[in-house]
Amino acid sequence: MDPRVEDHAEIIVDHSVSVEQGDEVIVRAPDAAEDLLVALYEKLGERGAKPVRMSQSGRANRAYMHAMDPEDFELAEHALAAVEEADVAIMVSASRNTHETGDVPPEKNAAMGKVQKPIQEAMMEKRWVGTQYPAPGNAQDAEMSTDAYEEFVWSAINKDWEEQREFQEHMVEILDPADEVRIVSGEGTDVTMSVDGMITANDYAEKNLPGGEVYTAPVPDSVEGEVHFDMPLMAQGREVEDVHLTFEDGEVVEFAAEKNEEVLAAVLETDEGASRLGELGIGMNRDIDRFTDNTLFDEKMGDTVHMALGRAYEWTVGEDRERNDSAVHMDMIVDMSEDSRIEVDGEVVQRDGTFVFEEFEE
Repeated sequence: MDPRVEDHAEIIVDHSVSVEQGDEVIVRAPDAAEDLLVALYEKLGERGAKPVRMSQSGRANRAYMHAMDPEDFELAEHALAAVEEADVAIMVSASRNTHETGDVPPEKNAAMGKVQKPIQEAMMEKRWVGTQYPAPGNAQDAEMSTDAYEEFVWSAINKDWEEQREFQEHMVEILDPADEVRIVSGEGTDVTMSVDGMITANDYAEKNLPGGEVYTAPVPDSVEGEVHFDMPLMAQGREVEDVHLTFEDGEVVEFAAEKNEEVLAAVLETDEGASRLGELGIGMNRDIDRFTDNTLFDEKMGDTVHMALGRAYEWTVGEDRERNDSAVHMDMIVDMSEDSRIEVDGEVVQRDGTFVFEEFEE
C-alpha cells in the first residue's frame, strides 16, 4: 500500500480522533476510498477499537431523493441511534463523480438537510473528523492529474500539525479577545461583524483533515455590509459562482449568483438561521496553494477568508451568547491575496495575505 495512505490513516486515528481501546467507531467512506478504509481498519484493529462502516453512494442518494416527495422525508431513527451509541466518527469524502446529485431539485436537498439535522448534532458531540481521499472525480474538479492531486492532498494532510498549531496560535491570540472584525477585499467586499464574547478555535486537524484555519462565530445580528465570494463553491452537487450577499442587522437582505442562483436561494430559505452567518474563518495552511473546488481544502488555503451561512459551532459560542442555529452550514470563500485587509478592532492584522506577525518575524 502507498505509505502516504498509511500515514493519512495514522494521523486520523492518533491525532484527529485519538482512538482508544474499546472505542466504538463509525467510519463513513465510499468505495472510491477503499485503500484508506483498509488502512484505517488496520490501525483501528491495532488499537483494539470496534469499527463499523456506514457506506456512502452518490448514485444511491440521487435515486432515493428523486423517488421521494419532499414532504415525506423523515429522520432515519436507526442511523441516529448508531451515531448516538458511537464514541468516534470518521467521515471520508471521495468521489468518482462529484456532480452525481447535481440534478436533484434544490428543495429536496433542503428537505433532506432538515431531517438530517439531529444526526449532524449527535455527530458533533463525538470525537469526529472529516477528511478527503484523493479520488479521480475530485482530481477532475481540481483540473489536475490523479498523481498530481494525490501529491497535493497528502502534502496538505501528512504534515507536522504541532508546528501548524503554533503558527496559527498567533492569530488566535489576536482574534480571541477582539470585539469587532472588518474584512475588505477589492470593490465587492466590505463587511464588519462583532465577535465580542465569542471563542476563537485553532483548527490543526482535529475535526478537519487537512486543518489549517482559525475560526470563530459572529454575533448573529451584528453582520453589516457586502461580500463578494469570488471563489466557486459546491452546494447540493452543483457549482455556485460569484456569490454576492448584502447583510443588514446580521441577515442577508440581498443576494445574487452568476451561476446556479436557485441553489443559493434554496439554501437561504432552509430555515431562519440559514440567512445569517455562523462562522468566520481565516485560512492559514500554506501547503494548500491553489483552489481545487473542494471546500475542505479551499477554506484552509493561505490568503483566504471564509464565511459560513447557517449553523455556528457550539464550541465557538461564548457563555451567555446567542448561537446561530440552522440545518445549513455552507462555507463561502473570499480571496485575500490582493487589494485586501483584515482589521481587528481597527488595527490591520493582515494585508494582501501577509499577517502582521509574519512581518515581525522577517
